[in-house]
Amino acid sequence: MNFTKTTEQASKYNHLEKMSVADLLKNINNEDKTVPYAVEKSLPQIEKLTEQIVKKLQKGGRLFYMGAGTSGRLGVVDASECPPTFGVPHGVVIGLIAGGETAILKAVEFAEDSTTQGWLDLQKHNITNKDVVVGIAASGTTPYVIAALKKCNENNIVTGCISCNLNSPLALTAKFPIEVVVGPEFVTGSSRMKAGTAQKLVLNMLSTATMIQLGKIKGNKMIDMQLSNNKLVDRGVKMLVSELHIDQETASKLIEQYGNVRKAIENFSEK
Repeated sequence: MNFTKTTEQASKYNHLEKMSVADLLKNINNEDKTVPYAVEKSLPQIEKLTEQIVKKLQKGGRLFYMGAGTSGRLGVVDASECPPTFGVPHGVVIGLIAGGETAILKAVEFAEDSTTQGWLDLQKHNITNKDVVVGIAASGTTPYVIAALKKCNENNIVTGCISCNLNSPLALTAKFPIEVVVGPEFVTGSSRMKAGTAQKLVLNMLSTATMIQLGKIKGNKMIDMQLSNNKLVDRGVKMLVSELHIDQETASKLIEQYGNVRKAIENFSEK
């Protein structure tokens, strides 16, 4: 198959340094508008991978995201937001980044080029075929990710990916690839822009749809969220007022007593 890195192709815009701030923002925004349409074309692929993730997590498995640089950071962000948003334990959704935690804040040179470290990182978490591993790489050529997915395939572990080039080595390795082709970036090769946005949108879909399927949402509310600040406590109180048709004072007492919206609803309903 032919493989062309559209993520590396020259920008449709030139002489960026001569543009006004207004023109820069307008042109970046015009490019950004195209991203959801690119994601829409990939919905069948996203659906297939989501169904696999749901199956594994329903049986007690885990979801691993793997990436380098921006892609790795996006995976770490999505994984870290699952416990507070959906109330799942830490360790159900895990984000791994080439170079380790240091790389979240600061680039680690050549970490993404290792063909052994990705699998080693997975082994530290005692990876098994009960789990699913999603490689994230805009280019679709990151050795850290591709080599790890190859080892997963050898060990009968479900593999998926999110890339932004068609027929990339990563997509050809993953059993359930997602390819969102967003085209050349506004700044040539800067895949933290449209490609990063596309990856973020897909990650939102994967984790949110999975958690809804796992029963972590009631109606349209995050009833399993961790009440870790005043804003979330207030949101929890409002949920109880709406759901149970009670006054705010009663709802506040329930939240204080149970510390969790779902538990408050279940125990109130039993009375």
